[in-house]
Amino acid sequence: MIPIRRNASAAVRFEAATSSYQQAPGVVPDPRPAPDTPAPPAESYEPADTEAAYVSRETPTREEDDPPLAMEAMRAVQILNPSGEVTMPRPERTRVMCVANQKGGVGKTTTTVNLAVALALHGNRVLVVDLDPQGNASTGLNVPHHTGVPDVYDCLINSVPLEDVAQAVEGIPNLWCVPATIDLAGAEIELVSVVARESRLDRAITAYPGHFDYVFIDCPPSLGLLTVNALVAAQEVLIPIQCEYYALEGLNQLINNINLVRQHLNPRLEVSTILLTMYDRRTRLADAVEQDVRNHFGDKVLQAVIPRNVRVSEAPSYGQSVMTYDPGSRGATSYFEAAQEIAERGAKEPVSRNG
Repeated sequence: MIPIRRNASAAVRFEAATSSYQQAPGVVPDPRPAPDTPAPPAESYEPADTEAAYVSRETPTREEDDPPLAMEAMRAVQILNPSGEVTMPRPERTRVMCVANQKGGVGKTTTTVNLAVALALHGNRVLVVDLDPQGNASTGLNVPHHTGVPDVYDCLINSVPLEDVAQAVEGIPNLWCVPATIDLAGAEIELVSVVARESRLDRAITAYPGHFDYVFIDCPPSLGLLTVNALVAAQEVLIPIQCEYYALEGLNQLINNINLVRQHLNPRLEVSTILLTMYDRRTRLADAVEQDVRNHFGDKVLQAVIPRNVRVSEAPSYGQSVMTYDPGSRGATSYFEAAQEIAERGAKEPVSRNG
């Protein structure tokens, strides 16, 4: 049968479907006038010109054995993992990862939220520390963070234990969040006069009585005392890099600051993971940025790349991660692959809080 484009009208569909129909005995004949030349059999059909050979870009290829909806449903089941049978490797010791980049809008919070949810849905105990005064990670996990809610500010300034401010994330087992309220905006100034101001967060995480497989610290887009606290508390730095030219400009300064923290405050700190975000395969620039980053950082760059995806942008407005908002989307699949890669690397190279 000749391929029919999906946007064809009902009349065209009917005519194409009945063109090779052979009338059975006793069936009322078609009242329409017969064409002058009968249509050739489908197997012997050869297009006469390039126009006749046109196939819609929406036509499924032969390689796609499963329809798109079935493939999307399979991805959704894999990501949501309702049975709990699929698990990601758990590290031998807690991995404290600081998600940092001094440039704003590169996907730090989105990366933190979605990696945390992906790991938690697959058997890991995860804590998210929202260290950004905007509180976007708290919003993305649907954790209350209005004025008056105990938050990370109380831990840094008033030495409140972390377990007193951590909240369980609704609907996601094994996931907790320490929210950030607007009070955190003044913490930069207040920390200046506090004793051991650079290691306040590190002490709070170390004193936590429970065990986590992962602690993700979402940093503000700056290199102030809040980011320094995160770098001192962490063993690993995860840097999301937007696949655009401006994203590379501030990278050297970030690496220099990480080296300074390693030399003077936290010798165990290392840049362990680079994640390429907002990748647009239609542009040559995205390919050029990817190649530059991979050539410079080598194996530290994850093979998984996060594409530009509308679902990733929509999810926070519903107080969800893309993993639960649209688990079958390309954005959810990409973050799932990134989380799996991080988990597998952690299982091969366990990291301890003591060195």
